[in-house]
Amino acid sequence: MKKLVEVYKNEQNRSILFIIISGISILISFLDITNFKIDIAWLAIILCGVPIIKGAVEGLIQDFDIKADVLVALALVAAILIGEIFAASEVAFIMTLGALLEERTVAKARAGIEKLVHLTPRTARVLRNGVESIISAEQVKVGDLLRVIPGETIAVDGIIITGETSVNQSIMTGESLPVDKGAGEDVFSGTVNQFGTFDMEATKVGEDSSLQRMIKLVESADTSKAKIVRMADRWATWIVVIALISAIGTWFVTGEIIRAVTVLIVFCPCALVLATPTAIIAGIGNATKYGILVREGDALERLAKVTKIAFDKTGTLTYGKPCVVAVQSINSDISSQHLLKMTASAELRSEHPLGKAIVSHFRTDTNDILEDPQEFVMFAGRGVQAQIGDEVIVAGNKEFLIENSVIVTESMFNEASTYTNGGCTIIYVAINGKQAGFIALSDTLRKDSKDIIKKLQDIDVECILLSGDNSQSVSHIAKIVGIANIHSKCLPEDKMSVIELYQKKNEMVCMVGDGVNDAPSLKKAYVGIAMGGIGSDIAVEAADIALINDDIKSIAFLISLSRRTMVTIKWNLALSMLLNFAAIILAMTGILSPILGALVHNVGSVAVIINSALLLNYKNK
Repeated sequence: MKKLVEVYKNEQNRSILFIIISGISILISFLDITNFKIDIAWLAIILCGVPIIKGAVEGLIQDFDIKADVLVALALVAAILIGEIFAASEVAFIMTLGALLEERTVAKARAGIEKLVHLTPRTARVLRNGVESIISAEQVKVGDLLRVIPGETIAVDGIIITGETSVNQSIMTGESLPVDKGAGEDVFSGTVNQFGTFDMEATKVGEDSSLQRMIKLVESADTSKAKIVRMADRWATWIVVIALISAIGTWFVTGEIIRAVTVLIVFCPCALVLATPTAIIAGIGNATKYGILVREGDALERLAKVTKIAFDKTGTLTYGKPCVVAVQSINSDISSQHLLKMTASAELRSEHPLGKAIVSHFRTDTNDILEDPQEFVMFAGRGVQAQIGDEVIVAGNKEFLIENSVIVTESMFNEASTYTNGGCTIIYVAINGKQAGFIALSDTLRKDSKDIIKKLQDIDVECILLSGDNSQSVSHIAKIVGIANIHSKCLPEDKMSVIELYQKKNEMVCMVGDGVNDAPSLKKAYVGIAMGGIGSDIAVEAADIALINDDIKSIAFLISLSRRTMVTIKWNLALSMLLNFAAIILAMTGILSPILGALVHNVGSVAVIINSALLLNYKNK
């Protein structure tokens, strides 16, 4: 008995229970296997029909909302008044079944993102003064040292300090296999530690953490903004009026109230109203499985019309982090390995990204230990000077070496030009006042960049490269990935101007970016796609769509999904209108009875929902 009460309290379970009871009662009524004085089909009217009538009345009184429910309620009442109990019960049953199917489609579409809320960690294991204690995740502060043991969900974003492990990041990235992590690597809230124990420093807590940011993005998804949805709603309102006029006209011409009631039943625009939101919600739900959050309901509709995609370079087509690509010694007495070690030791206290990149490369490339500099001075925008043992290291741009009385030969500049022409940044190095060589650093191209550009071109989408970097760097990246249309040295307003220029020619442009300087362009573009993982909060907020795992290869799938969604919507609209008009003609001529009319009409609604639900299984090929 207790379990039955719990089932009844749950709205969806209650609907399922009512549908089952109503279905059985309709079947019994159809087979006429009871001797009840009252048609048992009344059960379906009471359980399924009364909520529909109640909802229609409330909509009219409270919101003055004349929509599909009003026409359905009128059809139900009219069928009951003329004694067509079975037809009324069938309408009520199939309408409730259709509503349940829509809710299930929505629930399934949202399942992948709703579980983010439930996965929000409640507690964290914090280390303070050498003492381990468990506190609420909300109490964790930036800089706190946390310990995560196997099987625990990571409470906040952070950097691993000690330990090695594998982390299940499927909720963030959709990856089926765990990702190996070690000291210095980032971990994210909501992901699950699989194997080893590790200590981490909290870097983003509370609403700033990755999981909470994603939840905010999910909550902002809104299908009501789709233009085509509003169009369907307007059609539904007019159809209600036209249906009433048609029903009254049929009754006046034929004198048969049954035909008029049948017209009301088949005229209900439920399939038309369901055609778009179900498809969009299913499309959004599918996208979440690939780490894509669609923040605006009409973004899929707009994306289907895109003919050009403008990419920002740094952080989008590239990782946005400098990496060492070459260590070149020009002094026969100094090996490249010693040059790298001395430079890395000199940069050990540096906060500059290039200095950090050199230190990171040394530690990754060798097991040797860096020497802490005895003296260290950093010169902003020029370089560093440090003493390591008996050696004085000067590392920076060529002007900085000249300032320090280092004689720099033309041959070193010539060797370095090979890398500068490829878009690299050069750190020149001198040891004890003599030129020693140079280290070339470059932003690393994402491994999928070339492939995604090719895929987009294959589906007739032209790619554009917009960047604030110098022309050499931009041209180098563009050549590698296969983009012919490039714009370098772009300020934020320049990027906006380029996009505006194309859109004035009715060429719909999608912008993909990650930084604060991309926010205006993301807003200006017909569709804005932000890198949700490494992208700035401002960029993400300005965009219509966020790639939460920064996986740009999903863009081609996203466009294909948007196009398939629009095809599904058009098929839904065509199917619903065709079925309705055919049923209306048959009802006016008396060929369709109220019972058959209810069946034909509601089968159309169910077919639309099922067709939309197929989008959930649309695969990324």
